[in-house]
Order: sequence, then structure tokens, then C-alpha cells
Amino acid sequence: MWSKGFFRFVSVVAVVGVCVAVALVALRLRHHSDPSPPRPPPLPVNPAALRTPVNVEEFDRMFDSVKNWGRWGADDQLGAVNLITDEKRREAIALARLGKTVSLSHALLTTTSPDAGPGTFEGNGTPFEHTMHGDFNVDTYKVNYHSFLHSHLDALCHFPYKGMDYNGVSTASVNTQSGCTRLGVENLRNGLVTRGILIDIPRLRNVEYLEPGTPVFVEDIEAWEKMAGVKVGPGDAIFLRTGRWARWKELGPWNLKRQEAGFHPSIAPWLKERGVAIIGTDTGLDVLPSPVEGVDDMPLHVLAITALGIIVLDNHDLEEVAGVAADLKQWEFMVTIAPLVVLGGTGSPVNTIALF
Repeated sequence: MWSKGFFRFVSVVAVVGVCVAVALVALRLRHHSDPSPPRPPPLPVNPAALRTPVNVEEFDRMFDSVKNWGRWGADDQLGAVNLITDEKRREAIALARLGKTVSLSHALLTTTSPDAGPGTFEGNGTPFEHTMHGDFNVDTYKVNYHSFLHSHLDALCHFPYKGMDYNGVSTASVNTQSGCTRLGVENLRNGLVTRGILIDIPRLRNVEYLEPGTPVFVEDIEAWEKMAGVKVGPGDAIFLRTGRWARWKELGPWNLKRQEAGFHPSIAPWLKERGVAIIGTDTGLDVLPSPVEGVDDMPLHVLAITALGIIVLDNHDLEEVAGVAADLKQWEFMVTIAPLVVLGGTGSPVNTIALF
């Protein structure tokens, strides 16, 4: 009465049912035989926590391993600027093919700002004062530029460490009330002309800016080199864009002394290996808070200036040059820096100029 096709259908259904049942039993047995719960995903690791130096002992070993003391003689007053040779300057000049100039310095701020923050040395964060006199055709400028506010250059006598300045000279004999007896900014009176290289880490990461506290490591720099088609070499000036001023424009100022994006001190051996002469950022150079326990006051400043003799440029505004470089697809340029000739000065406000 039933057709052969019907019996064939029933047989197939039965076989499928048996297979499903067997599979379910196997899964139950496997579950009960392994009582351990599923493993949770690993916790993210803070890369800065794994980098040398993390304490004073490691910091001092790095300091000793990278220092350029005596490299250019006991009486040297230029440090890594010695790497900017006449040939280097000629190579830099050749980059200015278009004749286009861009300032890398931020306008001097004439109002108070929380950027510098409390708890810094006396006067830090003081706004630029501009006073007019007479018939308003003469004026007076007053500025305390060593802060997180104003674009400036740090001379080699600016950052002593453990009683020593660059090249192993005694801080007590150099840093005096009347000015620095050696290593002052007047040694740069002929100006600095070299190749500048923009390192735009926000562009590398496809973000508008780095969040405060973000460290920049050697692998970030080298990833940028690969993307931009440039390689940092002896006598170069490198400029790290964190996007500080883009964030400042969007969200307002914040206390950079407490937290800022910047270079991690672990890059110091790389700086020596590549022969960097000048290092600049749109912040205060160092990632903050300091990742080195016991060296709270900007460890990369110490390694760059005091150990390596590198000239440091703080608080530059790299937004316009980043736009020009992106439009031209050219991340290297001629750069000129002309500090004030202040005898014994620890630095100077500057207007740094890029030429494409």
C-alpha cells in the first residue's frame, strides 16, 4: 500500500536523526570531560611598561652608553650640531626647490593658560607680555619662554643632571646667576640650517591627534619612515607631530606637565645611532608622566641635551607644515633656526622656518 519512495524517504530521515543524536551525545561527553572554563582573552599590555629605562639604575646605564662627552673634544660647545656639516647644509638647501616657506612656531601666547600647569618651576606658564610706549611706535617684550606654552630652543646648559652639564663639565662652574659660562645659546649665533624631517604619527595612525600620555617608540618612527619614504640620518632635525595644537583647538588647553604625548626615553640609543642633531615636537618632547621611576623631570630632555648634546625645540606648531607636506607628499625640507644671541642664555624663543 505504501510506495517504495515513501519507505526510502523514511529511511533517510531515520539515518539523519541517528547521526544528529550521536553528535549531540559526543558534544555532551566532551563538555563533561573538560571541566576547565573557556580561557579569557589576554589583558592588553602597556608597551611603555616593558621598555628600558624604567628606573634610575637603568636610566644611568643608558645615559652612560649614549653620551657624546669628549666626542668633539673637551672644549666642545656645539654637541650634535657638529654633525651639521657644510655638505649637510648644501644638501638641505637643495630641498628648497619650490621656494615655499612655512613657520613651525606657534604665536606667542599673551593670556594665561593651564598648559604649563601648577607645580612647575617659578614663572613657568607666564604669558608673553607686549607693552606699547610713547606714541605707540615702540614697545617692550617680556617672556619666560621655558614652559609648555612658547616655541623655543633649549641650549646645552639648560638641563644639568647629577651636577654635570653636557660634555662632563661641572654644573656649579657653568650655571651661574649671571648666565651660563659655557654651552650658552650664543654658540648658535650663526644659525642652524639642515634637513628637517616631519614625523607625523597621527597621520600614520589615521587619527587627528594623539591622546595625552601616548608614548612614541622607535618602531613608530621607523614605521613612519617606511610610509613617508624618508630615512633619518646624521645632522638631521626631526619634528614629531602629536597633534597637540589640533587637540588644543578642538578641546582647549590642558596641563601638559601632568600628561602629554611625546617621545619615550627608550629612543635615545636610536638618536645616537642615526646622528640626530636637533629634535623638536609640538609638546615638551617627553611623554608624560615620566615612565622612569625616580627621574620625574623629563628624562628624554636629560638624555638628549646632557648626554647626547642634541638641541631641543619645544612647543612648535606643526599643523600647517603637516598640511603642506601632505599636499606635496614631501616630508623632508630645508629648515632654518635663528635663536637670539644672548650671552650665557639657556635658550631662546625661535621662529623655525621650513622651506620646500
